Order: sequence, then structure tokens, then C-alpha cells
Amino acid sequence: MLLMKQTCVVAGRFTRSLLLSQSRCIDTSYVCTTSLTTAAKDRKKQLSADGPDLQDFISGELSDKDRWEEYRGNLKRQKGERLRLPPWLKTEIPIGKNYNRLKNTLRDLNLHTVCEEARCPNIGECWGGGEYATATATIMLMGDTCTRGCRFCSVKTARKPPPLDPNEPENTAKAISAWGLDYVVLTSVDRDDIPDGGAEHFAKTVVNLKQRSPALLVECLTPDFRGNLSAVEKLALSGLDVYAHNVETVRELQRYVRDPRANFDQSLAVLRHAKAVNPTILTKTSIMLGLGETDAQIYSAMKELRDSGIDCLTLGQYMQPTKRHLKVEEYVTPERFAHWEKVGKEMGFAYTASGPLVRSSYKAGEFFLKNLLENRKTTAAAD
Repeated sequence: MLLMKQTCVVAGRFTRSLLLSQSRCIDTSYVCTTSLTTAAKDRKKQLSADGPDLQDFISGELSDKDRWEEYRGNLKRQKGERLRLPPWLKTEIPIGKNYNRLKNTLRDLNLHTVCEEARCPNIGECWGGGEYATATATIMLMGDTCTRGCRFCSVKTARKPPPLDPNEPENTAKAISAWGLDYVVLTSVDRDDIPDGGAEHFAKTVVNLKQRSPALLVECLTPDFRGNLSAVEKLALSGLDVYAHNVETVRELQRYVRDPRANFDQSLAVLRHAKAVNPTILTKTSIMLGLGETDAQIYSAMKELRDSGIDCLTLGQYMQPTKRHLKVEEYVTPERFAHWEKVGKEMGFAYTASGPLVRSSYKAGEFFLKNLLENRKTTAAAD
């Protein structure tokens, strides 16, 4: 994003944020940029050995249980009610040099970010540096207008968005190489108006990135391309390292939450085919919680995903972007998110990230996937 990979009301200085738990109908692709300073090397080594845990996905005071264990507000929506934001979803946005630098670079190259378009609650931490001195930006490919109208997503829509920018693949690669990153995520809006859904445009961006920075690890959080498996194959064989596509919600809520052109089985087919044509890549998806799903439905969705061979899963809180979008039915507690992370690990996902502010490609996840990919390559070379 990403992805996402991957909008609501968030308190503090940030009043509107993203629901992009791996945001899709924003299936909106973005590039997530990650660079470490010397001060973060020790933490990076620890992550390399152990992988991130829940606390790596929530920042500052959000990890302080004293703030939420005593919360007595209503977490499930009653008819006609709008839920108040619980304390674990309130966050400040640190604005610093990295934030301004990334924003200026993106504007100069006419690139869009899902961070801004979807009002992501983590934008300050990712762009500004955060706890581990990383810098993460999210660039949307193929413009800022989607051809679909998912009920959870605030990205603007149109039947016929403006044509693709032919310079975007090169400009994106130019920006990434200038930042000196080692892991990026690309995501995009849905472009059903284009015969291949924009798969060729995606693939050109990956090729440009790899040509400029061969060691760069690339994740793509993609649309479903209307189930066009030739388009999926084109991107899966482009040189990317992680193929991400979000199912967004449990099977039972698909028609309620997503655009009618999207569905659970079509999304599973995309991820299965990507793995079939390129067994070396990691596949990844995301689910939003708080839309009215039951525990049994969450468990069933997770099992279907794992049975389909999907490697990585993220779960995050859905947050309403505007009054015109789906209402939050429930604010899920950090304790319940921790439970689902444990379930994911027990099911055998290579990587499960689950937390209130976890999004498709929140930066701690990129650390983990980077280490996982590098370890795989080292093992393969030794064999």
C-alpha cells in the first residue's frame, strides 16, 4: 500500500482517519517507504530475531492498558446511536522533518498517497519517523479516483476517471530511489475502465523500481482486476516480493460492505493464482473488524484464508470516514485483537498483525516481512 495492501473520526489532532485495514475498494495501491537510522539498528536486530508483536503496531499511549481497561463507554452501537471514540483509538500526529520532506517530494513528482486520500490515522507516525526512526509514505498508483463505490471507503469515485499518467511508473521509482529505502509498498484505486485493470501499469512500476534498486523489496496491494487472472499473473511475475489483496470483511458481510463487483471468492481466486504462478512470493490480505461480524464469522474467514495458502494476515478496526459511509457497529478492544493475533499464529499464518490501528502495511509489518523474505533468500541460496 500499502497497501494498506488498505477512514473515520479519530480524536486528538487528527479528526478524520482511514478505515483502510488493508483498504481495498481503495484496493488503492500505495508505496510504503521504510528507512532506518543508526539509532534504530538494535531494535531492527531484535525484530529480525523475534518479529514484531502487538506493541509494535500501536504507538505511544495507545499501548498503556491503564487507559483502556477502565473505559466504561458503550462499544456496541445501539439503534440510532453513534459510538464515541474509545481511548485506544485517540492519537496525536507528530509532524517533523521527514513528514515535510516526503510531502514535498510527492507534490513535486505529482504522486498521490493513500495516507492523505484515505485520511490514515498513522500518517504522522509513518511520515514523521515514529518510535523506530522509520519514514513511511504511501503512494497511490493510477490516480486518486476509483471506479468502485465500497461503503467503507472515502476515496472519490467516477465511472471514467482521468487517463493514467504514463510517467508515473518512472516518477514513483525516482522518488523511492531518492529516499534510499529497502522496502516499499505499492497500491492503487480500482480501474475497471481499463481492460487489464491497470495491471500493466503496476508491473511497469515494479520493473522500474527493481531496475533502479535491485535489492529493494516490493509489496503490491492490488485490486482484484475483476477476476482477470491474466492480469494477476502479469503482476505476480513482474518481480515483486509480496502480493497483497484485501478481502476487507468476513464472507457474510461482503455485499453489505464492498462494491457488488467484489466478492470473497473472487478475492481468494486472485491470491491463489498469484501464488500458483509464483510460489516464491508471499501472499497477504486484511480484514476490518467492527462492522457487525461475529466471532464465528471471523474465525471461519481466517480459516478459509489459511486453507487457501495465504501467508500473511492483518486485522484492524474499521472507522467511519464520513456520515455517508457505514457506521461503526463495534469498537473492538485491544484484548480481542490480541486474541485474533494468537488465533492467526495457531492457524499457521507466517505473519499475523492484529490491533486497533493496524493497517495493511503499517511499518512494523514491513520490518517483519523484510526479514522473512531475506531469510528465505538466504536459505534458498544455501541450498
